Amino acid sequence: MTRPTRGRPRAFDRDRAILDAARLFWRFGYSGTSTRALTAALGLSTSSLYAAFGSKAGLFEEAVRTYAERYREIYRQAVAEKDLRTVVERVLVDSVEEFTRPSDAHPGCLLSSAAMTDSTSTLDTSAYYAELHGWNERALRARVEQAVQDGELAAGTDAAALTGVVQSVVHGLSVRVGLGADRADLLATARLTHRLICEQLTSSPS
Repeated sequence: MTRPTRGRPRAFDRDRAILDAARLFWRFGYSGTSTRALTAALGLSTSSLYAAFGSKAGLFEEAVRTYAERYREIYRQAVAEKDLRTVVERVLVDSVEEFTRPSDAHPGCLLSSAAMTDSTSTLDTSAYYAELHGWNERALRARVEQAVQDGELAAGTDAAALTGVVQSVVHGLSVRVGLGADRADLLATARLTHRLICEQLTSSPS
């Protein structure tokens, strides 16, 4: 008679653990999320959590950087496009795509989450997000200025104002996600904004 064998313990999935932790941090912030809540959500003992991430602060910081850097990547890829119309479209549409990714692969829109106002002793979250947003804005503005220099936009185009319009819409879309707006509605807003902006872009004479 064969003896029953124990099933193997579930392998530790670091990416999944960061996602599950991020959901708690985005909702309650760093200070409002207890280690007990984290171990329950991740299915880890306290010792295993500390072994994997060093501390609650280490887990928070990894979650912040893992998901925040996705927003930088949107701008990094967008400004590499060959024409400004596509640049603006990619920033707006890809931001919506990121804000509304399926919940099984994304913790939610961190731009309007509790995590933005909370910090650890080693990560000033507000400063980190300010740097991230500043980098995104500078990258977009430099691309707009390049379009002016290349004659893609009229010489008198206000690069700072155009960049500000795009950034304001992106942040507004983020807020609307938190208020329950659905993906189709947000995409419609993004595409209308793109169309209105493009109507103002004047190509150089051939």
